[in-house]
Amino acid sequence: MRSMKKVLAAGLAAVMAMAMATGCGNSGGSSSDETYQIGILQFAEHGSLDNCREGFLKGLENEGIKEGDNLEVTYQNSQADTATDNQIASNFASKDFDLICAIATPSAQSAYNAVKDSDTPVIYTAVTSPEEAGFVDDDGNNVGNITGTSDMVLADQQLELIRQMMPDAKKVGIFYSTNEANSKAGIAAYEKVADKYGFEIVTQGITSSADMPMAADSLIKKVDCITNLTDNLVVSNMQTYLEKANEANIPVFGSEVEQVKLGCVACVGINFVDLGEQTGEMAAKVLKGEAEAKDMDYESFKEGDIIVNTAAAKKIGMTISQDILDEADETFDEISAE
Repeated sequence: MRSMKKVLAAGLAAVMAMAMATGCGNSGGSSSDETYQIGILQFAEHGSLDNCREGFLKGLENEGIKEGDNLEVTYQNSQADTATDNQIASNFASKDFDLICAIATPSAQSAYNAVKDSDTPVIYTAVTSPEEAGFVDDDGNNVGNITGTSDMVLADQQLELIRQMMPDAKKVGIFYSTNEANSKAGIAAYEKVADKYGFEIVTQGITSSADMPMAADSLIKKVDCITNLTDNLVVSNMQTYLEKANEANIPVFGSEVEQVKLGCVACVGINFVDLGEQTGEMAAKVLKGEAEAKDMDYESFKEGDIIVNTAAAKKIGMTISQDILDEADETFDEISAE
């Protein structure tokens, strides 16, 4: 009897242990109780980059990794200051983060340089050209434990829209930061398809915010319209040249939805929330151990949304045809406050 009791007790203990293990395995709908710690380094504070961050966290949540649940996030914004960006990256490198998300090219470069001698993976987003930024080699392979998503402008689709809206236009102006290598790739994308739509691309470089008023006065005199890159320095100073362009009745075309909200007439733009979400889902694979950043090809956003602002067009005496309004994915009838 005593030996039978021992057998029954052992069996009951085994059943209870199995039940507890099964219960733990299903806890919270996740296959793991692991908590992740990540750093998010964002280069500047403006709508498109903020949307990237929002989308990134959404992408992680799609894969069961949620801030406040099993995710701890340290977020820092360098306010478009390169020295501050490098300091934050160095600080992040001293932490025991599972991953660093870098939003915009300068932050991605700062983060990668800070951790490239460690095992910390870097996942970037809003990087126009990973090639120009130095994140992939001539064969298209990642140079280290880094990957992410590109926000290369949709130049062909954008120029097609501009031609529809401005059938007589000849010269398209582009502002760019001389310190941002990715802007050269964006300009090259426009120049590659400009002839297809009968346009000449006219560029105007700036090195700092202080350059913008004079640069705007110069470019506006030379062009029929202006189209934006995803250049952080330029976009941060958009209101300066937008005001001058409005006074001259020169349309400004944005590169994403936030710029159109703020007064650009239209764009075929990247949805930066969606781009961030795409990036977050890539990061989740790395955090879960399903893939290594170094082995993942960077991804691009292929199809843009047509977005128009009828109030911005009316302000400069421009009429948007019903065909374009019908085709638009989103239409605004007022200009948002900055």
